[in-house]
Amino acid sequence: MRLQDSHGRMAASVLATILTTMALLWSLDVPQMLGRAFYTEQFIAPLLGTAIAIAFLTMPPLRGRKRPGIGWYDVLAAAAALAVGWYMGVRFPDLINLNLMRPPEVLIPGLVLVVLLFEATRRAAGPALTIIIAVFLLYGLLGNFMPGAFAARAQAWDRLAAYLAFDGNGILGTPLAIASTVVVAFIFFGNLLVATRGSQFFTDAAVLGMGRFRGGPMKISVVASMLFGSISGSAVANVVATGVISIPMMKRGGYPAHKAAAIESVASTGGQLMPPVMGAAAFLMAEFLQLSYVTVALAALVPGLLYYLALFIQADLEAGKLGLKPVPREEFPAPRMVLTGFHFVIAFAVLIVALFSFNWLPDRAAYLASLVIVVSSIVFGYGKARPTLAALWQAVVSTGYGVVEILLISGAAGIVIGVLSITGLSFNLTYALITIGGGNIVVLLVLCAIVSIILGMGMPTLGVYVLLATLIAPAMVELGIDKLAAHLYVLYFGMMSMITPPVAIAAFAAAAIAGAEPMRTGFAAMKFGWTAFIIPFLFVASPSLLMKGEPMHIVAAVTTAVIGVWLVSVGMAGYFLGHVGWLLRALFIVTGIMSLIPANAFAAALWTDIIGLLAGAGLVVWRFLTTRDARAAARSSAPAAIGASTSTPNA
Repeated sequence: MRLQDSHGRMAASVLATILTTMALLWSLDVPQMLGRAFYTEQFIAPLLGTAIAIAFLTMPPLRGRKRPGIGWYDVLAAAAALAVGWYMGVRFPDLINLNLMRPPEVLIPGLVLVVLLFEATRRAAGPALTIIIAVFLLYGLLGNFMPGAFAARAQAWDRLAAYLAFDGNGILGTPLAIASTVVVAFIFFGNLLVATRGSQFFTDAAVLGMGRFRGGPMKISVVASMLFGSISGSAVANVVATGVISIPMMKRGGYPAHKAAAIESVASTGGQLMPPVMGAAAFLMAEFLQLSYVTVALAALVPGLLYYLALFIQADLEAGKLGLKPVPREEFPAPRMVLTGFHFVIAFAVLIVALFSFNWLPDRAAYLASLVIVVSSIVFGYGKARPTLAALWQAVVSTGYGVVEILLISGAAGIVIGVLSITGLSFNLTYALITIGGGNIVVLLVLCAIVSIILGMGMPTLGVYVLLATLIAPAMVELGIDKLAAHLYVLYFGMMSMITPPVAIAAFAAAAIAGAEPMRTGFAAMKFGWTAFIIPFLFVASPSLLMKGEPMHIVAAVTTAVIGVWLVSVGMAGYFLGHVGWLLRALFIVTGIMSLIPANAFAAALWTDIIGLLAGAGLVVWRFLTTRDARAAARSSAPAAIGASTSTPNA
């Protein structure tokens, strides 16, 4: 027996609406206003059960394949997920006290939740994360068979299931709590921007601001992807949302397909590293490190700006090398129409002021900004269009659908954290990484970068960060690396898995839109995103790039870093006042990297800065002089050539 897809979609839409509404009511403290107090787990358990049910109703057993209808087993699994989630939410205060004794009323829902979450995550996130979760579950059950330092006391299946389902270090832990509040709020904010044409306003504003310059479509893509990517929480979702507009625009402007796709994928991935939202990773990082959100956002600001500066410069130089023209004037939007959308900027200003000046909780700040968007859009609209009630309601439904994958991955990350906690694997892994690195920080950093890229393959931002923050960052902290620097380091390299072959899913998604060869796009994306492979080493070596330390040191480090980024970008692009040969490109890259290194990174770093800056300045001056002489020689030879050509017939 099968349920028609339309019926399943209808049921899923109702559940998606309930999911978004629950998150809104919880973030606004409505239960407390009504005189009711609940554990956080009583809110997130039903929310997770609802997300699992939506997954079974909307996602086929095999990804990428259509199904003729919803099978009875999917309906049964969805019903079981709802029953277990709401049962745990209602009875949690009683069940948590029975956890250690593991009676049937604890064991059965715990076991069902783990199994259903595992299968729903497989459908939503694919094999990469599922295999990792399976390995951790097997380790929890069979850890006594592992060799040496990785040996652990095997856990009974009933104890493991009860612990993962009910303990605060398990499924219903911090990652799911943050995803259920902050992530839902910001995805709702993003969906309202789409429903009210706010996303179109920012694209049009980017066209007006950047379209008149060479490679204008590229600049538009970078700006739009940065704005949307910070909120979206997924590099791939960002590629799909903005790439369908920006990639064809870049191709029409003259960019080769693989380079257009690479630029879009790098810009979309960088949104997860750019404050103020950072794909919600900033809020979870603040929770893990017990720091204020403002501290995390300020620390991430300079590295994020350097990332986009390098992309912007390099893509601009590529446009010069390819001889690309600005966006045609007929494709520019009317300035008066764009001005009617200025109220969308006010919504972002309200968000930032609420977060930084009034220290509001992130989810409440996002809902306040959402309210500003709704009211201002109804009053002012954009152009001549105002959002309909149906469009606004669709934003509520779309939010419920949009957070399902993130909620599932956050719950699955709780399985990893739970196994680490109950088996002691976290300590053993830290010890193993330090041992393999031989106590050498440089070796450990390289090792952690490689492991982070591998473990980050195929996962959204929140899942990448949670996994790496629990597995890799502790080893770095153990060797004396600053905690915040260590967590930003693993986030950077985890996100670089999105554009690093062989599994560069953001680059591959962009390649599919562009009709480009995937691997070629992936390698081009690595070239455009080179800063993300270098900057993390630098901010670990020197806190100046994380806005820590003496103001003069910070200013000096940022200034030399900007110069270094420009020099390296010239070498990467191979263009500056004309095409640059391989030897000169190599010299630009070397001098740029020397300039990038903060003066207080190590004992002789001041000299690398000085040498890099002086040598870089020398290269720039030499380039100006040689190209000027070449142009002068070309102009002087032109009349002679013309005279020779005109005298030939008389001869």
